[in-house]
Order: sequence, then C-alpha cells, then structure tokens
Amino acid sequence: MSSSHQDVWESCLKIIRDNVNLQSFKTWFEPINPVRLEGKILTIQVPSLFFYEWIEEHYVSLLKKTIKKELGPGAKLEYNIIVENSSGSKPHTIKIPTQRNKSDDDLEISVPNAMNGIKNPFIIPGIKKVNVDSQLNQSYSFNNFIEGDCNRLARSAGQAVAARPGGTSFNPLFIYGGVGLGKTHLAQAIGNQVKENLKNKTVLYVTSEKFTNQFIEAVKNNSINDFVNFYQLIDLLIVDDVQFFANKDKTQDIFFHIFNHLQQNGKQLVLTSDRPPKDLQGLEERLLSRFKWGLSADLQIPDYETRLAIMEHKMYADGIELDREVMEYVAYNMTGNIRELEGALISLLAHSSLTRKDIDIQLAKEILKNFVKQNSKELTIEHIQKLVSDHFEMPVDLLKSKTRKRHIVQARQISMYFAKNLTRSSLANIGKHFGGRDHSTVIHACQTVLDLMQTDNRFKNKVIELEKLINVNLK
Repeated sequence: MSSSHQDVWESCLKIIRDNVNLQSFKTWFEPINPVRLEGKILTIQVPSLFFYEWIEEHYVSLLKKTIKKELGPGAKLEYNIIVENSSGSKPHTIKIPTQRNKSDDDLEISVPNAMNGIKNPFIIPGIKKVNVDSQLNQSYSFNNFIEGDCNRLARSAGQAVAARPGGTSFNPLFIYGGVGLGKTHLAQAIGNQVKENLKNKTVLYVTSEKFTNQFIEAVKNNSINDFVNFYQLIDLLIVDDVQFFANKDKTQDIFFHIFNHLQQNGKQLVLTSDRPPKDLQGLEERLLSRFKWGLSADLQIPDYETRLAIMEHKMYADGIELDREVMEYVAYNMTGNIRELEGALISLLAHSSLTRKDIDIQLAKEILKNFVKQNSKELTIEHIQKLVSDHFEMPVDLLKSKTRKRHIVQARQISMYFAKNLTRSSLANIGKHFGGRDHSTVIHACQTVLDLMQTDNRFKNKVIELEKLINVNLK
C-alpha cells in the first residue's frame, strides 16, 4: 500500500512520544516526514544535515528499536536530508508549536485598590479566592527555552517544579547565572506552565526591586499586615534578582518571614540571582541558609550547538529566512550570552532591511565586526591535531592511523572532541580528517571524552589545559 510508510511512522511516533519529553518530541520528531517503505527499510526526510546529526547523536538507538518493533528483525532506517545550496533553496527551520492564546479561563479578576499593580484579595469581604494578576510575560515558555548542556539541569528542575509546585525537594529552586542567559525566561516559564495546568494555584512574579518598593509603601501606609498576608496567599512565588536585597535589612527581615510561611505550608518559591547563594554579599546568614535548602541550578554560556538551535528557533518564530552559512558564522563567533546573540541578529536584519542588501557571509562579517572578537588565526581541525599531537609527543599521522594503541586512541578522541566543540565542521568532515572515519566514530569519541571528564579528574584537568593551550595559540 502506498500509504503504509505513513502508518508505520505514525505507529513509531506513538512509541517515541512515550519515551521522550514533550519538548524534545515536538522539536526533533514532529518535523520528520516519512518518505517511503521498501520491504523493511523505512526512509524518513529530515530538514538539514545538522538535524540529521543531532538525531543520530541523541536518538538513533530509540529510532532503531522503535522501527524494529514495528517492522520486525532486519528493519532498517534511511534518511533523506534537505541540504541547502547556492541556488537559493529554503533554509532549515525547526517546527515549533504555536503559543497557546489566553482563554476565558485565564482571565484575571480586576480588584480595586491595587498595591502597585498587584491586587490584594484581602480587601474584599466575603471572597476567599481571587485570581491575582501574575505579572508574567506570556511569551516566556518551556517551548521557546532551547535546551542545551548549558542549561539542562536548570530546565529539567524547572519542569519538575512546574509539574508539582511545592511537591519536590527543589524548594526553593534557586536559578543563577550571568546577564542575558535566560534566568527570567526560565523562571517565568515555570509560572506560565503552572498557570496553564494548575488553574487553582495562585502564581506571582515580582522583581526584588518591586518587592522592596511595595514594602516601603506598606510601611508608609501602615499596612504591613496586609502586605504580608497578601504574599502568604501565593502558591508559587517567583522573585527575580534576589541579589538586590543586599543591605536592605528591613526588606530581608519581612521576606524571611514570608519565605518561612510559604515553605512550611508547602508553597513553592523560585528565586533568581546573578551568582550562587555562597557568593551573595550583604544578605543575612539565616536568609542565605534558606536559599540553600532546595536546589541551586546554574545557567552557563551556551555552546555552539545550542546557539545555533536558538537562532533557528528565533528565525522560524519571526518568519525570517537566513542562509545556513550565515547562521553558522554568527553562532560560531557570538560566544557571549543569548542577549548578545539576539542583538547581533537584530543588527544584521536591520542593516539588510535598510540597505536592501541580501544577507550573505560577507555582509555578516562586515556588520558583526563590532560584535565579534576577531582572532589572528582561524581555528581549524589541522591546528587542533597539531597541538594535541605535540602535547602527546606523537606525529600527527598517528591520529589519522588505524592503530588502536590506548594512548593514541585517547589523543585521537580528544582531538575529535575539540574539533566538534571548537570548529564549525560537521561530524562527517571531522571524520574525514581522522583517516576517513564516519560520523558515528566521532560521536562515540566525544561521548567517551565527556564520560571520562566526569569520572577522572586528572583526565578532565588535562582536557582543560589543552583547551587553554589551543585558545592561547589563536591569539
């Protein structure tokens, strides 16, 4: 039957959906199209080489087992990969589901005598439960918070908290990281998901500055009891930038009592800061100790793959098409925070719009020269091979040879790891530079290095020193 490939793939998706989280399913499996079924060989079409490599690296085992379950022993999977070319084919986009619009169930009840924009339900006699304006930005969600190694722990903890606010050991969930890395986005995504799925929960997002100003206003109006009672009503309290409570003794004292009440009554707290609790200055020790009760999760600068995924998502969401080479150039060179990456994209698109020039690699280099830190040398696989082989005191040719001697294999795997993380080369291209090995060998090498770094501190320190050496040689 001509439609059998569709039926087989639909059956596969039902199994896959039960084995991966919703975000991963929507991002990496919904965009795949089944093409044909010949015997026991199912061909699927993926949007790009990057997409294919990601699937191969992260989900190939699941795919193989699923296909085998549907088609029986001997079942095989083949790919059709959409590859861009200079003739103007459409760039790859990741399929992202539309944001859910606010329904009638989400409408807030307007309450008079608001306290700086946050309604106080205690001023209305006879009403026990009133929806409070959550102060959340509806555009912040888990769907558009792209997962990577830089944020996986924090994102996973955030999803756990959103599923069971106050019911996990992550209370408080303390999210920290530098400017522009997504702390506010993640914190508000938790709030938005709780509001969507647990409509009986009262959710509130507030910055530490706004909390302080409200407290000062309550003192002036002799309404501190109302202020405290209002915050004790909240089921999920999100406080952004708690480092600004520093040296505000009275504010810290009132927040301490609110914190205690919420925590002891099974309510959830989510806090963000630009540094971990141990590095916060000007805060009372009793408050700091409570910040450490739950889980502290950091957000780090995104790696190349995550930066590229962020760009692809943003381009798709804004309905913009960019040449793949341009996207890879921007993702490779913009190594700072996510805000800087988005700023560079905006500058590039604005210049293109104003000058009516197509965005190509030359234009990207010209416009982004104020953003991108230029190196005197371009990092290449050959450069990495030379530095690693010098460090291990062996000829470069040995890295490309078929020998399986342990110390040579380790040097080869480390070189592949750096080639994947520090250059823009595809897995297939990296494999070619190491004696014509295929992409699966590169994936295995990178995973081996990561595993060893987690279990062997001496090996981890060696890799860190080598990376410093590579960076120094680029200056």
